Amino acid sequence: MGAGFVGILSVELHFPEAGSLKGKRKHVASAKAQLQNRFGAAVAEVDHHDLWQRARLTVACVAREHAEAVRLLSDAERFLGGQEYELSRADKEIVSLDD
Repeated sequence: MGAGFVGILSVELHFPEAGSLKGKRKHVASAKAQLQNRFGAAVAEVDHHDLWQRARLTVACVAREHAEAVRLLSDAERFLGGQEYELSRADKEIVSLDD
């Protein structure tokens, strides 16, 4: 019996229009909610908490098949890249629980 796959996406976001932490947090909260709703992802802001224009998010998706985990991460990255803020870096990793 297969144990499934966990897809991990780490992204750096840049908010050029944010002039305060409140402005940044509005974008981060929206991104987190959209990723959770659209992709069933668990999302955490993991770095740059005190910077107005930067955030690092880690996104995790669980899938039965490797290809499905790859698709979820690619779709999440594409979604983030299409927003009004900038996606400046994205790193992906797929972990098999069988390993």
